[in-house]
Amino acid sequence: MSIPATQMRPGMIIKHNNDLHLVFKVEHRTPGNLRAFIQATLRNIRTNAMFVERFRSPDPIDRVIVEDVSMEFLYADGDDYYFMNMENYEQIHLKHDTIGDAVEYLTANLQIKVSFYDGKPVGIDLPQTVELTVVETEPGLKSATASSVTKPAKMETGLVVQVPPFINEGDKIRVDTAEGAYLSRA
Repeated sequence: MSIPATQMRPGMIIKHNNDLHLVFKVEHRTPGNLRAFIQATLRNIRTNAMFVERFRSPDPIDRVIVEDVSMEFLYADGDDYYFMNMENYEQIHLKHDTIGDAVEYLTANLQIKVSFYDGKPVGIDLPQTVELTVVETEPGLKSATASSVTKPAKMETGLVVQVPPFINEGDKIRVDTAEGAYLSRA
C-alpha cells in the first residue's frame, strides 16, 4: 500500500530499497526557497542498521501491511517496555531499539497498536495525538495570549515541546505524535 511521504509516522514499517525498515523519526523540512522534503531516520529490521533518508513530499512510500494487535502500554523498566494484549491479556516486552522515538509519547494505559511481521513484533503505531503532563517549564505569563512566542516545556516522558507562554507546570496538553508539536490544552 503506497502512501505519500508526508503521511509517514514514527513506528511505521515501510519497504524501502527492497528491505523492511522501521521509521524512527520524521521531520518535515522547508529550507529557504527550496522545495520541502521529508527527512526520516530509518532502521533496517533485518540488519538493525540506522540511516537517514530524504523523501520529496509527493514520493510514494510502500507501507508494509503487518498484523496490528491492539495493546495497552503498561510500564517501562530500563530499556524494556511492557505491553498487554487487550483481547487475551498476554504481555510482551519490546526493546527501545524496536520502538524508537515513539517512547517519548508512551504513558501508562495508552492504547496503541503493535505491529507483528512473521510473528515477531517489529514496531508500534501511535495515535495521532497524545495527552501529556508538563513537568518543567518557565512560569506562565498572566497576560499572555495566543502569539507566535513559545517556550520549551518538558513532559512527563522526557519529551521537550515548544508551548505558548500561558502553559504552566502541571497542565495537560495535546501533542501531535508525527511532529512532536503542541496542539492545544487537554
